[in-house]
This record gives sequence, structure tokens and C-alpha cells, in this order.
Amino acid sequence: MKRTLNSKAATLVAAFLYALAGKPAFADNRSDASPDIEVVPLAFSTEVMGFSAGMAGLWKGAGQPQASLFAAGLGTTKGTWMGFAAANNYLLSADSRWLLGGQFYEADFKQFDFYLGHAAANDSPYDGRTTADSRDAQHHLSFRYILPWGAATENPIRAALSPVREVTGSAPWESGVSSVEFRPFYHSRTLTGEGVNTPSAFSDATSVRGLETRFKWDNRDSGNRPTTGSASELIVSFDPGSDDSVSWWKWEVNQSWFWDVGEWDSIAKEQVLALNVYTADTPSWNDTSTINGQLEFRRPPEFAAARLGGLYRLRSFQSGRYADRSALSYSAEYRVVPEWQPLGDLPVFNWYQVPWWQWVLFADVGRVADDYDLATLHQDMKWSAGAAMRFQVEGIVVRSEMAVGSEEGMFRVMINQPFDSKAGRVASRLFFTRPVA
Repeated sequence: MKRTLNSKAATLVAAFLYALAGKPAFADNRSDASPDIEVVPLAFSTEVMGFSAGMAGLWKGAGQPQASLFAAGLGTTKGTWMGFAAANNYLLSADSRWLLGGQFYEADFKQFDFYLGHAAANDSPYDGRTTADSRDAQHHLSFRYILPWGAATENPIRAALSPVREVTGSAPWESGVSSVEFRPFYHSRTLTGEGVNTPSAFSDATSVRGLETRFKWDNRDSGNRPTTGSASELIVSFDPGSDDSVSWWKWEVNQSWFWDVGEWDSIAKEQVLALNVYTADTPSWNDTSTINGQLEFRRPPEFAAARLGGLYRLRSFQSGRYADRSALSYSAEYRVVPEWQPLGDLPVFNWYQVPWWQWVLFADVGRVADDYDLATLHQDMKWSAGAAMRFQVEGIVVRSEMAVGSEEGMFRVMINQPFDSKAGRVASRLFFTRPVA
């Protein structure tokens, strides 16, 4: 029986649908390949956005068994609106190693907070934020090639999309799934309001476009609840510039490790220590080009720079609180799966399959800087710490967490484990976030 949910629960259901959009139909243990279509209304109210209403929909098996289409949109009483569409996991042919997709996002935000120019630097004060209207767009296509290594030597697509696999070695050619992904992208942000044109060390471009290349080696034993293995990702973004904007490039490294530390008598069936290191740099930062007769630094605007804060790093800060040429962050989590699991008997939860829940303690440290210098990046680091409860619902990990830190606190409800960036920046707009005084 299908149910309709209102308030913030509806946005969470939309998040479920978005996460499911990236999950292959053949992983659902279904006995047929018939299309699965879900539509959910959205309705909630927040102080910043006012009353918000919209709709989200998912079509699994959209043309191919493992493929899906997702769309969501909403409008608010304060004039904010957003729309999002995604296509995932399409194949060129039955024996192809390519997975194709794309995401397309447009939004108009009214009176949101932004940290611009020096206000995003590591030594900037909390009250340096600017309140403005923002017209945003984020679009990218995805062309992912599964390399013939490790678990993907044969049946590459099934190996790449499988939620569970065995860790059989410590090198890409021995174990896990390796892939190269090419993402042509277009991002734009136009701000209107007092203070948005303050001189800045960043580019004043309102849009960026180019190619993002990702090499990823996923050697975890599970995407939803890893207990052993690692995940490694190198991301290189290049904007070739135009007659009116400079070219620039940026690299990012995201590395995670997981260790199973065993059971805890009759209290916990699983204990895991998880560590993550993220670092980024913009090597073109101090290079120059001539644009319209003027010498300009080859730098991205704030929204495309190396950033900390938000759903994955320095979680007690809002998204993009810190931005600069380079960034470094460390995160550690202690994850416990208790023997006691009452969720299946509780209202709402008993509508779904909830096989486990997880209690988590976490800590983050990090900073941004105007030069990639490891000594500098390890000084005056900002911090966050907190606790979270996560549970799997119909194959999707839902996490609710409370983080406090060196500046503010934040409560969030969203999907996916924090060291797994499948949700991405765009999808984060569907999740519930509330600052804590």
C-alpha cells in the first residue's frame, strides 16, 4: 500500500527517491523488469523559505532495467523555487562498459546567506555573511567507463552497481571497481542585493563551464554499510575560459578507509572505525591571462573554488562557509550497529524494510588557505564534532546528525553515508537542514 506524507517527511521521501534513482533495478531482487514509478508530493515550512510545496517522481527501469529517471520541483511563499531532473545508469549496449547519465538543476533563492570574498577566508568572522537573492544553475552530463580490473574484469556493469562485494586485494587490478568518469559541466550563480559586488580575490564570473574528470577506485565491501576496505577518488576540473572569462583548473583528492573492530559482547553486532582525508588545490590561482585588455588571475568564483562546510566536511558549518585556493580536511567516525533494533515496530518505520540502524560519533577538522602549503593548512584548523543516527530504509541509508563546532551548530536529515558523495551538492537542496543557536 502506498502512502502520502506531508511536512518535512515528504522532502525526506523525495530524497529516498533520488537515491533510489541511482540504484539499479536488478539490485532490488525483483522478479520482473517492469517499470516502477513513484510520485510523492512535497510540503514543508521553514523560516527562510516560508511554506513550500512541490512534487518529486521516480521512474525505475526507464527504458533499460538498470536505468532510472528522477524529477523534482517546488515553489515557496517567499518566492524561492527550484527544479531538478536526473537520468542515471544508461547503457550503450548490453556488453558496454559505459554508464551514461546527467543532472540538470535550476533554482531561484530569495534572501539566503552567502560568504563572499574575504568573508569565506579561514580567518573570517561568522557575521561576515551577505544576505542576497541567488539565481543558480548546475548541469552536467556523465560518461563513466568501468575499467577491466578487479571485480569488474567480467560483468562490469553488475559489479559497478552491486551494493555488496568482496574485498579480495589491496590494489585496483586485484579488487574493487575502478572507473574513469568524464563530466562536461555548466554551473552559474548570479547574486543580487547589497554587498554582492564587494571586491574579491576570486573571479567575478557568474558562470563556469568545462570538463570534470574523475578516477575512482571503490574497494569497499558495501556501499551502504562498509566495514572494511577503502575508497579513493581523484577529481580534476578544467574550465577553458572564454573571450570574457579566464581559464582555470582545480584538483581534488578524496580518500576513505574502513576497519572492522569486531563485536561488543551483547551490545553491538558491529563496530567500525572510518577515516576520511580530503584535499584540493587550484594550481592556476596565481597565473594570469589578459581578458578585455586587463590582466586577470586564473581563478574560479567562490561557488567553484575549494570549499569546506556542509553535508560532508566541517558538518557544523553551512555549505561553502569557507572557500579559497586550497583546502584540507580530516574526518573520523566511530560507527556501531546495536544488537537492539526496535525501528521495525515503530509507526511510520513499520511501513518499510528497516534491517539495521547505526549509532555514530564523529569529528571533523579542516581549513582553507590562499596557498597549498601543508604547514599552513594544519594551522588554525576549524572543527566540528557530533553524533548521528543512521538507518537503512528500503536499501537507502538515511542519516540524521547533530554537529557543533568552533562557530555554530547544525542539525541535518539527509541520505547516504558522509564519505560517499553520491547525493552531491544538487540533491542536498532536497534535505532538511537547520542551524542550531
